[in-house]
Amino acid sequence: MRIAGWVLAAVVTTAGVAKAQDQQTLADIRQELTVLHVEIQRLKREFSTTGTPSPNLSGSSVLERVDAIEAELQRLTSQTEQLNQRVQNVVTDGTNRIGDLEFRLVELEGGDLSTLGETSTLGGETQITAATPPTPVTPSVSGQGELAVGEQADFNTAAQTLADGNFQAAADQFTQFDTSYPGSPLAPEAHLRRGQALEGLGDTREAARAFLASFTGDSEGALAPEALFKLGAALGRLGQTDQACITLSEVGVRFPASGSVADATQEMASLGCS
Repeated sequence: MRIAGWVLAAVVTTAGVAKAQDQQTLADIRQELTVLHVEIQRLKREFSTTGTPSPNLSGSSVLERVDAIEAELQRLTSQTEQLNQRVQNVVTDGTNRIGDLEFRLVELEGGDLSTLGETSTLGGETQITAATPPTPVTPSVSGQGELAVGEQADFNTAAQTLADGNFQAAADQFTQFDTSYPGSPLAPEAHLRRGQALEGLGDTREAARAFLASFTGDSEGALAPEALFKLGAALGRLGQTDQACITLSEVGVRFPASGSVADATQEMASLGCS
């Protein structure tokens, strides 16, 4: 979170001549907190019953009734896992938003950004785990089960648009993806690819923000070294040489076995990092 704080501060400093609508007020931040509160209230309603349960467990024989019970357990297990994923997505997205709000509040009040610590997980540190299905029930759950309907297809469409070199359309599609699927497992890569599209458009400042969002979204993931390298390189192009050198040096420190280390070392040499 500290790395995210001073890196984002460097990006914001470069945008000193940005348009007025990019500047947030305390009222804007309060409004975002209100939105988060509404989302939490919606989650609480998920724990309220809507009527008397009426599972269909009929059957003309014992085996048929056992099959009906297993089918009902399978359905309930699937629903439990879907609701668990929704809660986890809200927790992840809410935690990231609160961390961003904390940063902006400190910035608006003229505080010391270096004193910001790790943001507390929304709802506490208790891990939410999916219900373990009974032994007789063996529902098929794959990694794709965590994705919403159409989520992978929308991501693939945006990725293909980027591969085709249509940078503006790709940037718009990845932005829409982030809006449509908050907390998506594909979000870190979507931010990374959006940053690449923005680089293609020559918008280095917004590209740096996208790379930062990718890295902070999954700072230990497979794409984290590339996101951190691209963030450092973008900061260098923005004239934030000191921050760029620090960021690029972190690639080798955090991910010594990554192929991005060589790219970061080369970029540091071109920037004259000591």
